[in-house]
Amino acid sequence: MTKRPTIADVARRAGVSKGSVSFALNGRPGLAQSTVDKILAAADELGWRPSNRARSLSVSKAFALGLVITRDPAVLSSDPFFPAFIAGVESVLSTRGQALVLQVVTAGESEEDGYRRLAQDARVDGVFLSDLRHDDPRIGLLVELGLPAVTLNRPDGESPFPAVILDDRPGTGAVVEHLVGLGHTRIAQVAGPPAFVHATARSTAFAEALAAAGLEPVAVETGDFTAAGGIETTRRLLALPEPPTAIFYANDRMAIAGLGAAQAAGLTVPDDLSIAGFDDSELAEYVHPGLTTVRADPFRFGEAAAQTLNRVVDGDTDVPDVELPPAELVVRRSTAAPPL
Repeated sequence: MTKRPTIADVARRAGVSKGSVSFALNGRPGLAQSTVDKILAAADELGWRPSNRARSLSVSKAFALGLVITRDPAVLSSDPFFPAFIAGVESVLSTRGQALVLQVVTAGESEEDGYRRLAQDARVDGVFLSDLRHDDPRIGLLVELGLPAVTLNRPDGESPFPAVILDDRPGTGAVVEHLVGLGHTRIAQVAGPPAFVHATARSTAFAEALAAAGLEPVAVETGDFTAAGGIETTRRLLALPEPPTAIFYANDRMAIAGLGAAQAAGLTVPDDLSIAGFDDSELAEYVHPGLTTVRADPFRFGEAAAQTLNRVVDGDTDVPDVELPPAELVVRRSTAAPPL
């Protein structure tokens, strides 16, 4: 039987002390990057992998971070945000020998119970708090549970946790400016659920950008970020006595579904109706016509969130908020001048 390599073997291969190997493999500061690279290369060459059970017993850590998502598992894979966000998180955790513990909460289940399960028996060292609500009660819950956390965007109330922020407002304003610049004056919005802070921020930015152009929205429909919601709200908007010539959707899934609903109603996009979305998800470029949308970077969002949460977990008492580059407009062929 081949003997399993040990941390001492890694140290000998890299020509460093066992303490340096421990620092490098646990992501602790204090080593030159060249030394860290040499240690990681030695570990890879030997096929050495840490025992998380032994590590957790020695330092009272779970070596895992938690994420609770309130979604239908059947549609999670097509969500425009979370798969890429999780990939960004994993790109950080994989270098530190950490795991991501995911709790998917469906309708009718208690989201609070999801966080309590993660806190039980110290299953995770900290959590990502996503889909912030107004006056979000989960912040107080995490304080009560003693779970370190990072919020995805800044909450609208008090929070002891650092935030990783991707500002949606400039991208939203750019969509409106683009549509107005094409000559549209009858512009509608399909917004996200108003309970979410980020959905409200996008709706506010939409209204403010229209007001700056001297316009008001033809209508604002509330969607639920699903394809079915995009179809239903589009049908209602097209049934108005004076329907819009352009519709801005709060995410690409609703926009792509709305595009299909418009075509099924006999309209040509963009000749009869311009459509724009938000996220720049993978399909946005490949639908016909290609979707004008707002490009965020959920992979970078996940990467920054994991790096920030690990600083909190490692005991850094002064972790600042992280501001990511704001979302930006991507113009494709689903928008054009309004019909004459």
